Amino acid sequence: MIALVWRELRRAWSSGGLVLPIAFFLLVAILFPFAVGPDGRLLARIGGGVIWAAALLAALLPVERLVTPDAENGVLDQLVVRGFSDAGIATAKMLGHWLGFGPALLAATCVAAALLHVPGTALGTILIGLAIGTPGLAALGVATAALVAGLRGAGALAGLVMLPFAVPLLIFGAGATGGEPGAIKLLAAISLVLVAGCPFVAGAAMRMGRG
Repeated sequence: MIALVWRELRRAWSSGGLVLPIAFFLLVAILFPFAVGPDGRLLARIGGGVIWAAALLAALLPVERLVTPDAENGVLDQLVVRGFSDAGIATAKMLGHWLGFGPALLAATCVAAALLHVPGTALGTILIGLAIGTPGLAALGVATAALVAGLRGAGALAGLVMLPFAVPLLIFGAGATGGEPGAIKLLAAISLVLVAGCPFVAGAAMRMGRG
């Protein structure tokens, strides 16, 4: 399992899976003030929601490379022959996907918060929320990648499949930054459900793809 996670992490770094999501995340934070104006109070009020929306889209960027290349090259078949379960493979991909962008995204959030005039008191809550919610985004990304693997226009389909299921994470993540009571607990519950359930969904999709 550790070897599989390390393989996914190396692939993420070598294919731009680290640089591109973080660059996109920061680009949104840089361009958003130009769209709404330089009002610091307005940016501070909506900055948490902007950071969460940017994090969601950044997690979506590498989805197309998570499962499709391995399915087309026969790597998934070889892993199954060697005794790995489909859910175990999906779990390794989920961990590798999160390690590839999650910690770097948390570090980039400090820069994005400064660009969006987010106060220091809210930054801690945002970081806690992202630390809780990004594993759920990674799990959802792997499940989405497995569901659309091999389909024409998989990149566009991945967005259509993933975004509706990610809305609860976005709602409660942004709600936690606004001081909504219980939002962090609900965010943690949803992220835990995704982390626990998505590997089995992804595993079933990969098994059906081989059939």
